Amino acid sequence: MRALPRAFALMGRERDGLRTPPDSQTLGILLLLAAIFTFTLMDATAKYLTQTYHPAQVVWARFAGNMVLLALVFRTRLPGHLKTRQPGMQFLRCLTQIASVGLFFSALQHIGLAEATAVMDLNPVLITLGAALFLGEKIGIRRILGIAAALAGALMIIRPGLGVFQPAAILPLIGAFTYAAGALLTRIVRTDSTATSLLWSTIFGTIIASCVVPFVWQPVAWQHLWAFLLIGCLGAGSQAMLIRAFSLAEAGAVAPFGYTGLIWAGLWGWMFFGQIPDGWTITGATIIVVAGIYVWSREARTARLAP
Repeated sequence: MRALPRAFALMGRERDGLRTPPDSQTLGILLLLAAIFTFTLMDATAKYLTQTYHPAQVVWARFAGNMVLLALVFRTRLPGHLKTRQPGMQFLRCLTQIASVGLFFSALQHIGLAEATAVMDLNPVLITLGAALFLGEKIGIRRILGIAAALAGALMIIRPGLGVFQPAAILPLIGAFTYAAGALLTRIVRTDSTATSLLWSTIFGTIIASCVVPFVWQPVAWQHLWAFLLIGCLGAGSQAMLIRAFSLAEAGAVAPFGYTGLIWAGLWGWMFFGQIPDGWTITGATIIVVAGIYVWSREARTARLAP
């Protein structure tokens, strides 16, 4: 959790100039598909663990696994990469990201993997809306309609006011807003390197989770140890593939493939938990995907026309 918002946070930002070679573009798309696959496996593992353990303990395992990977990759270069011109914004960005992970994992205790994933996939349109409200980026009526349609799709999944409504379904919706806020803050701190932003998110996310986890800690049963190790490895591996994908291919080319996560989430929910999305969920998810791709296409077109 989650590659898609990061993809759409960058969408439409390429300008005329050097283009990515076709082979690199293809490899970037394949790496993104692999990253989405492993991200959804991580989410499924998190859902399995949250049936027994507090979500904060699972969040800690996810961030700690990432930190181990980064410590191995950067080693002696770690202090230099931590230097930032905007520590306050970086820390706020870190808070929004750990909040989105915590909210998503908490939701998985109570609702299906496909439902939670579909609602979280509101991120792209929320980023577009937030960029217009807070960063002064232009937004036309067509993109406003796309955003409204995506929100309607989310409400169709959540169904507030109906007998099937589960209050926990609000959690991924709030998580979508916090992750979108994190993506907007990523734009604000773009003068820092990618490594700096990644290290701040991971290290301080691990520190924050480590401060919370002692209050909810349960001894890990030996039969669950594999899952705690796996969630750290999947989180670290998928993050590495995601970064590599965006270094090889243009964000606008790979972004739509992020929606394949909905397919995997539905499959894992059915295979591992016996949860089959109902017609409302499938319809709402379809509306979100169509609206998201439409908004992405408008962003990409605007970027191509920009000087």
